Amino acid sequence: MSSAFVKEGENQWLHEIGPSMNALLFFLQRENGGLRIYERKNYYNATEGHDVYQMSDGLSYAKNDEGKWYIVWD
Repeated sequence: MSSAFVKEGENQWLHEIGPSMNALLFFLQRENGGLRIYERKNYYNATEGHDVYQMSDGLSYAKNDEGKWYIVWD
């Protein structure tokens, strides 16, 4: 679908989605044109101080202390 047909207000930022894994998966699938995204592995990263979720889109995500998602850059 062309971005010209996207309704105003449908755009959402990563830090705006809910703190659940389902919310992250739904967001990533929508952002990747409907392609199913899944969790490859998760682990605790002492440098980040949070659990990190490595996803099939090639990126890793974590939640900050406020429960907001962010991308972990290795």
